[in-house]
This record gives sequence, structure tokens and C-alpha cells, in this order.
Amino acid sequence: MSTILFSHPSCLAHDTGWGHPESADRLRAVMRALEAEDFHYLERAEAPPATREQLIRVHDPDYVDWVLSKVPAVGHNNVHIDGDTVMSPGSGEAALHAAGAVVAAVDTVLTGGAYSAFCAVRPPGHHAEPGHAMGFCFFNNVAVGALHARAAHGLQRVAVVDFDVHHGNGTQSAFEGDPDLFYASTHQAPLYPGTGAAGETGCNDNILNVPLPPGADGPAFRKVFTETIFPALVAFKPELILVSAGFDGHALDPLANMRLTEQDFRWVTQELATIARKQCRAGLVSTLEGGYDLYALSSSVAAHVATLMIN
Repeated sequence: MSTILFSHPSCLAHDTGWGHPESADRLRAVMRALEAEDFHYLERAEAPPATREQLIRVHDPDYVDWVLSKVPAVGHNNVHIDGDTVMSPGSGEAALHAAGAVVAAVDTVLTGGAYSAFCAVRPPGHHAEPGHAMGFCFFNNVAVGALHARAAHGLQRVAVVDFDVHHGNGTQSAFEGDPDLFYASTHQAPLYPGTGAAGETGCNDNILNVPLPPGADGPAFRKVFTETIFPALVAFKPELILVSAGFDGHALDPLANMRLTEQDFRWVTQELATIARKQCRAGLVSTLEGGYDLYALSSSVAAHVATLMIN
């Protein structure tokens, strides 16, 4: 079966201001990379906006209303939610379509429309907690998709694997009290946001954090997946795997200090796709998180999506 790409033009209208690392140029670079001849057979679809009902499965209703109320109506005076997290007039639609992309990807994969999906969207989501925006994130896109899979498709056990260089504190917060949700993360530590210690294990060992030190390279990354994360994921017996695909662990990334390459992202994608094919009712849904060197981001996404397409 095929791989499908979900995105939306509104994700380019989220203006974070001059010099902000999470800029629209990130998505432009990704989309240019996915126009190469290698992606001629990549299916493409426009992401719908997430509904309020879908968002409040993860987020407090008052928080959802508050976020959308903070979107400035006009002008260039952006609203700072915190020192890193910025809103412009286009940010509300972008955030809704970013979460909606993962929902639509889940629907497509679970109904047999494609075997795998990649959501090329921004703002990212894995730092957004149920009642708190932070780390460039407003709504937790991957968690919204995971809970939609249960509510709309009757799944019980859903897993998220996060290889962004920063720990996904928001996803962990949303999942840690539910033993039928599994969250596994490898990330650099110490580093923002300061969570993700190995001792944070959730309500039934449903949270697995494997922090790596600054300077960790591909062999170290592959070792923790092979020896720790993959066995735990298989033991969980997920019906669906979602991926928080952050590429800021790349050696060229300016916001962290890991030493990964495109080949490491290709490898982890291959392994996750193989597990999904053997273990899950359906395939695999991946969504873009971090990655702030434009060359490293675009080449890593290309490796990730090309690998999805052949699995």
C-alpha cells in the first residue's frame, strides 16, 4: 500500500518573527525536498482543521478556548505566550490544521487508504501539555491523533515513539495516567525542557524515557532503540504506532548537541515500520516535530519519507 503526505498552506502563515528558529522556512524546505523525483508516487492530501471535540480529548476545554482567543486578529505585533512560543494572526489556523493533519492521517491509515502517513506541518506539538503551551507548541498533534484513533476507530492500545532531540513532556503528560497509551522517547539530556528522566515511568511502566548525553552519535542512538525501546514497544502490543519525528538530533542542528545523520533516521524509520507491519492492526503515522538546520531537516525528512514509501 501507499504512503500519503498531509500538509496545509496555513502552516506557512504561522509567523514567529525574525530570527525565530521555528520559522516557515522549515516547512518550505521540507516541501521542496518532497518535490524531488523520488517522491513522484507520494500521495498528497490537504489537512483539515481539528475540531474542538478532537482537541479536548487531550486538552482542557478552557485551555483550547484560551489558545484560540489569544490569536491576534490583524497586524504584525505577535503575541508571546512565553519566551519561545509566539502567535501571529495565522497561528490559530495553522495549529488547527497541524493537529487535524494527524487526525486525518490516522483516519486514512486505519481505513486502509494508505499504509503509512507523514504530516508535514507546523507548529509542532509534543511540548504542548493538556493545559499549557510551551516550546513552540500549542496543541499536541500526535496525542490528538492517538486519542482520535481510540475514540473514532475503537482502538485500545496506541503507542507514540518520539526521537526528537528534546523530550516530549506534553505527550508524556497526556499519556502517563493511562496504561493503554505508551510513550517512548530518546532525547538529549540535559536539555530543554528538563523532563524525561529514566525514572519517569508512568502509571504502569507505560512511559519509557532513554536520555542520551550531549555528543551521542548514531551507534548510541541505535543501541538504545535496539536494546530498550523496540523490545518495550513490541511487549506493549500496540494496535497503532505514531511517531513524533523530530530531526534536531542531526549533527548540524543548532539547538542541540547530538551527532545523528540521515542514515540514523532512515534506520529507525525502517525498524519502526517493520514493527508496525508485524504488530499492529494498521500501519504507521508520523508527524514533524523539530529540526532547525534547513539542510539537515530537509534531507532527513526525505530519508524518513522515502523509507516509509518502501515499507
